[in-house]
Amino acid sequence: MKKINSISDYKKQIKKEKIMITISQFAIIGIIFSLWELLTRWNIINSFLLSSPSKVFILLSQYISSGEIFSHVYISTLETILGLTISLSGGIVIATLLYLCPIASKILDPYLVLLNALPKSAIAPILIIWLGTGLKGIVGVSISFVMVITIINTLTYFKNVDNDLIIMMKSMKANKLQILFKVIFPSNLMNILSTIKVSIGLSWVGVIVGEYLSSRQGLGYLVMYGGQVFKLDLVMMGIFILSIIAFLMYGVVVLIEKILKKRYQL
Repeated sequence: MKKINSISDYKKQIKKEKIMITISQFAIIGIIFSLWELLTRWNIINSFLLSSPSKVFILLSQYISSGEIFSHVYISTLETILGLTISLSGGIVIATLLYLCPIASKILDPYLVLLNALPKSAIAPILIIWLGTGLKGIVGVSISFVMVITIINTLTYFKNVDNDLIIMMKSMKANKLQILFKVIFPSNLMNILSTIKVSIGLSWVGVIVGEYLSSRQGLGYLVMYGGQVFKLDLVMMGIFILSIIAFLMYGVVVLIEKILKKRYQL
């Protein structure tokens, strides 16, 4: 192992490692797509069942040329952002209220566990019937996937804050709100961002399930329709686009996380 003689050498080594990791990540994607394409061309795997990258990209270019794909991407992304925003804001507010009222937290704890244990795909049709088959129904399904787990995770983070800090604040005559905004929230900033990163995937799952059940547009509808007519190119295209958008949303949160870490030296 090369000996590190200075801080500048250490920074250079860290930068090289980051570059190597990024190159490796893209290389893995390239290898997967190359093998997928070659195996289908050599008839080792059935292209009817798994399609191939070339067919997927040809179909994607056709959808982009016609402009049809943009309406599907827009509606699914809108539903996901709405579901995610409502779930996270509502979940954090409810978790905060439960933290401020420990008795209510203890009373509701088994019900939160029960709601989290329910299979969300099973209650999705009920939500669609209650809220309607349009935007509200699909957003409602997305919320059902994210809200409860957000409450549970956030409340757990709040309860696990270093008790010594809370005791110190109380010794300085701080009230509950002061403790909340001076200790609880700042201590859990990174934890909340981690919850957001997990919730992005859950919110997309909720939207896709909702679109399976009731929508005539959106990426979930494309995937469902492609499966029904055995057009696997369409299924794979929908999954590919969905993955890209979810990755970009995740990347935005990671960028915010880095900015906050640098700003507050976390």
